[in-house]
Amino acid sequence: MKTPLKFLAFGLITLVVASCSTPTNKTEEAGAVADATPKGQASVVDDESAKNILQVAASSPDHTTLVAAVTAAQIEHVLVNAGPLTVFAPNNAAFEKLPAGTVENLLKPENKAQLATILTRHAAPGSYDVAALKKMVAKGRTLYMATGDYLEVTVDGDDVLINGCKIIGTINTSNGIINVVDQVILPK
Repeated sequence: MKTPLKFLAFGLITLVVASCSTPTNKTEEAGAVADATPKGQASVVDDESAKNILQVAASSPDHTTLVAAVTAAQIEHVLVNAGPLTVFAPNNAAFEKLPAGTVENLLKPENKAQLATILTRHAAPGSYDVAALKKMVAKGRTLYMATGDYLEVTVDGDDVLINGCKIIGTINTSNGIINVVDQVILPK
């Protein structure tokens, strides 16, 4: 009788161990919308290291639409690379300003390339905080974007605008800068 009990105990232990899984990072643990460390990308996840651009965006309740768009376009790898990179990140309210159905349409698999182009227009190689952007304006320069476009940077009082979109906040990350903007940057 002891032998069947050993097999039963061993089977239960095996079942319990096999059914348990350890989250791979904090965003999975927290149940975030997107995994902030795409497969194949190196990333440090602890309580002391600065978060990368994707990790910061994924942890922001104001950027769920942006993170969903980045995931649908499958460009997460860009936001976790070493950088430096500056991202002009539209908040959820910015996406809500688009015509009805625009976001839903762009999130469809058949529109992945168009969505990736729109999102890439929100990224610039290098680190550009508000002070650096103001210096560009003073020198009469435009900002080179990852799409190969040059966007106009302007200053209106204390406000800095990129292609007419107002920067409403800046966040430093481990691989660059996030400038939160109040509109989606679309081609003019």
